[in-house]
Amino acid sequence: MPRVVIRDLDAAPIERLKRRAQRNGRSLEAELRLILERAAAEDFAPVRAAVERVRALFHGRHFPDSSALVREDRDR
Repeated sequence: MPRVVIRDLDAAPIERLKRRAQRNGRSLEAELRLILERAAAEDFAPVRAAVERVRALFHGRHFPDSSALVREDRDR
């Protein structure tokens, strides 16, 4: 099985992950393995499809910069 080494990671995230693993009744290694397996298995195709549907709805429309209107409202 391949090995992964992550160097120079701050201690704070490691401590949080250790606490998370303990809460879940797993070792740090098992918790990290599960996190990586879930992240690698995520399927973003439905999200991308939804984004493309929204883009298609607004295709060709122009939305002007509203920052001047927001600034004017804030300055009241």
